[in-house]
Amino acid sequence: MTRHPHPERRPAVVTGASSGIGAATALTLAAAGHPVALGARRVERCEEVAAQVRAVGGEAVAHALDVTDADSVAAFAAAVARDLGDVEVLVSNAGAVAPGVTHEVETERFARELDLAVTGAHRLVRAFVPAMVERRRGDVVFVSSDVAVRARPFMAAYTAGKWGLEGMVQAMQMELEGTGVRASVVRPGPTWSEMGTDWSDEAAGEVLTQWVRFGHARHPHFLKPAAIADAIATVVGARRGVHLNLVEVTPEAPVEEA
Repeated sequence: MTRHPHPERRPAVVTGASSGIGAATALTLAAAGHPVALGARRVERCEEVAAQVRAVGGEAVAHALDVTDADSVAAFAAAVARDLGDVEVLVSNAGAVAPGVTHEVETERFARELDLAVTGAHRLVRAFVPAMVERRRGDVVFVSSDVAVRARPFMAAYTAGKWGLEGMVQAMQMELEGTGVRASVVRPGPTWSEMGTDWSDEAAGEVLTQWVRFGHARHPHFLKPAAIADAIATVVGARRGVHLNLVEVTPEAPVEEA
């Protein structure tokens, strides 16, 4: 038994919660007993997920959130505190990716992706982590990507963003040591989600072809978002005194027939 157990009520914030990994994470954490606050620009989609939680007796709220806008982050944090009280868990999941050759992509678009992935995550850190440190407990989970350890072509801004994100988290882990606040990375491999569904068929086909060329598509199996949500729930649910600082989740190849 640890000297300082988690409190019984651990409100959790999930960003990028309108679909994919974020929505699955909100549902999984709610099923584990967490009150959840869902945030994304598509707040109506977040509200649909929150309604699913409430329909089975859970506690959930949804508010508009644009992590690239400091005022939006501040308003979101204030609304969550009003609705759920002290936030015990923050899952930073917002992200976006668009295809393009690095030297052809407009710098403004490149910068927007970095702002979303790195600076947006830091805005959330500033909004929620100081109070966690003051209370001497809390979990902050950052959803990264396997591009952080193996770059993929035609996704340079997304790759740079995840590399930068993991660098920030590694610094935080050292800074937070002894505070009771745990900063963790969950690093998914290829996962089915809405990310990339707005690409043209031509662009998607070219990107996938090049992935195969450079050895990024070893087999066709992709993870479901629930697999990443399960990993996040495991990180958050670890007893105090245990820090799952990095969890990699990768798809397993289909079992070959004997």
